[in-house]
Amino acid sequence: MLASGAVVAFDFHRPPPPSTAFHRPDVHAEYVKYLSGKDTITGYLAYPERKDPAPGVVVIHEIFGMSDFIRQTTEQLAKDGFVALAPDLLSRRGGTPPATDDARKLLAGLNPDTLTLDLDATVAYLRTRPAVRRDRIGVIGFCWGGGQSFRYATTNPALRAFVVCYGPGPDAAAIARIRARGLGVYAENDARIDAGLADVAAAVKQYAKDYHYTVYPGVGHGFLRSRERPEVADSAWGNVVRFFRESLER
Repeated sequence: MLASGAVVAFDFHRPPPPSTAFHRPDVHAEYVKYLSGKDTITGYLAYPERKDPAPGVVVIHEIFGMSDFIRQTTEQLAKDGFVALAPDLLSRRGGTPPATDDARKLLAGLNPDTLTLDLDATVAYLRTRPAVRRDRIGVIGFCWGGGQSFRYATTNPALRAFVVCYGPGPDAAAIARIRARGLGVYAENDARIDAGLADVAAAVKQYAKDYHYTVYPGVGHGFLRSRERPEVADSAWGNVVRFFRESLER
């Protein structure tokens, strides 16, 4: 079923010319480096044009690693009023490689505890930024990153909100630890991921967690990136932004 709400017409997933990526008039974006243990993480940080401190959102990339899509999504979150930071979770391995197959292999070998450490470091860095409301932090992830967003919500009780974009859910015992509000974005033509939704729904109900999701019709896995049906992608993104505003701005 499709969530209610007006369709918002914007086209942020179509790549801009490379020369404009750092010079959009309504956001400021830059690469930053910060420590996670003894290692250095590289992240893509985008600020909105607003006078008051903004909530922060961590953006977790897909299995492809850091990409134009993730940078554009980080910038779009800034345009929507958030300070957004996307860590390159392959920083410890020298950063995202040019070949997507290489990125897949490297990400598949990462230790979940190390990922948690790096995401904790990302949240901690966000909280050091004067433009960020320290107590209003959320996370969003896509595909592989969607699963990581769900998993990270089970480990960080200080998160206020998390969004899972067509990522797998953790086991029921882990879901019991979640304190943040959650939103799921799933695709009708995504049998592998959708096969686990019944178990997620059962655990959410069993432990009385605030997690609601929508399965969007006529689209497949990764539809926010591919924009196979732009009106569906825009509607889904509008729901994500409303959710973050309701969860983090109040």
